[in-house]
Amino acid sequence: MVSLWRAAMSSSEANGDDYDGVEFWGMAERVGWLTKQGEYIKTWRRRRRWRWFVLKQGKLFWFKESNVTRGSRPRGVIPVGDCLTVKGAGTCSNRLFAFELSTWNETMYFIADTEEEEDWINSIGQSIVQSSRSVTDEEILDYDSRK
Repeated sequence: MVSLWRAAMSSSEANGDDYDGVEFWGMAERVGWLTKQGEYIKTWRRRRRWRWFVLKQGKLFWFKESNVTRGSRPRGVIPVGDCLTVKGAGTCSNRLFAFELSTWNETMYFIADTEEEEDWINSIGQSIVQSSRSVTDEEILDYDSRK
């Protein structure tokens, strides 16, 4: 089983610094500080896991600092299109404002400082839906008009 975290980072590094053309330093769908559970050691060490997250164009990037510029290098990136679900995880993590992001192979956990975890859940959920769409609204309209 290949970790999504590792696979995502490897594919980003293979493409150089363009991250599939996503300009993560510009306007994004959502940005903010989150604590993420460790990739290998599943602990909640806030000082080491507190990261600035940027959701943009179907990718969830994270950085050590909130001052993200063109020259910044993400610590990791998750292609949201590879994710199946995003939902609240307060009961299974015993952490307030926790949510989980799941793929076929793994579940990743995050914690927000406030109720904004609902905003993250909604934004990531929207991104999953947009990434999974096989046709655009224009294609649907064109198809319908041919009947």
